[in-house]
Amino acid sequence: MAAHTTQPIRRSIEVEYWVIDEQGELVEPGELVSASGRAEREFVRPLLEVKTTPCETTSQLRDELFDQLEAVLDRAEESGKRLVPLATPMAGSEVDEIPSERTRIQNEVIGEDFGYVRHCAGTHVHVEQQPGHEVDQWNAFVALDPALALVNSSPYYRGERLAAGARSKLYRRRAYDGMPHQGRLWSYIDDKAEWTRRLERRYEDFVTATLDADVDRATVEANFDPESAVWTPVQFRERFGTVEWRSADAALPGQVLRLADQLADVAASVRDGEVRIEGEIGRRTEEGLVLPSFDTVLEYVDAAIEDGLDSEQVRGYLERMGFDVAAYDPLTEHVDDGPTISAEAARDRRLEYADVLERAVRSRSIDVNRL
Repeated sequence: MAAHTTQPIRRSIEVEYWVIDEQGELVEPGELVSASGRAEREFVRPLLEVKTTPCETTSQLRDELFDQLEAVLDRAEESGKRLVPLATPMAGSEVDEIPSERTRIQNEVIGEDFGYVRHCAGTHVHVEQQPGHEVDQWNAFVALDPALALVNSSPYYRGERLAAGARSKLYRRRAYDGMPHQGRLWSYIDDKAEWTRRLERRYEDFVTATLDADVDRATVEANFDPESAVWTPVQFRERFGTVEWRSADAALPGQVLRLADQLADVAASVRDGEVRIEGEIGRRTEEGLVLPSFDTVLEYVDAAIEDGLDSEQVRGYLERMGFDVAAYDPLTEHVDDGPTISAEAARDRRLEYADVLERAVRSRSIDVNRL
């Protein structure tokens, strides 16, 4: 077992929010992009991404995320716009993409199914790779994919209830159904060379699909590289020196901060303890982590998407893996009003949760149980 160290582990957050007007209709961010040095357009018109830099402590990450969000909300107030912390728009307005070569190519390759991606807003957490323990860290983050249930934030797509985690179902089960290796969770690896081989294989699959769609190879290679041509939920990001956990929905800042802390804590456990893959239970111990078989993880993932924290199986697993499940209050449970939702009700819900987000940011509250 490695010697214990108190060296801080850097982590950062990227969270996407829908932009609406005062009537709850989706609109473009416009001037909100320039409100913060860490706000960016996404590939669809009504979506804004807010990022932090890598931070060594919880307090640094919390301050930076709230500072960025507060600056955007100040500008939004001036322009009659709001931010919505829900994973999908639920119903109503169409979601149009911003024309680009990347989106054109994906539309050519994926076809109509790419429309599902346009309705998805998520959160990405980057955690610094731990030298000598990168593979165990990646495997641990794969095993923690079912923690998406902690922040499921919309059950609806185009007015119909899909699952507790509609975004995850759209993204993994529908958008990339024809190219499942591109968007679904990948199994454990034995070494980083295996990751590289998989990445290169998936890139060639993608390039082959683009050629079949009459997109020339030079255009593809100018817009995609192996790392940017896959959308699997857990990825090595060599550019940043991180393992990126892309499983979570867009959510309230307190929720994503808690998740980022948990993932950094797991990285520390991997660095300072042992990791082994064994059986079907999964648990965190004083010695380190016991990861269940990958098939078992997939069962938990399916339950996390379909039932969220209503699944006792998922709750028990996450608690054994060290999560304080009671500290989370997924927004999807509050938004869920039955099998369908009207466009008018969706607008009202977007306005309601824009208020919730603003209160959380203005008060700098991480208490997600006080909605």
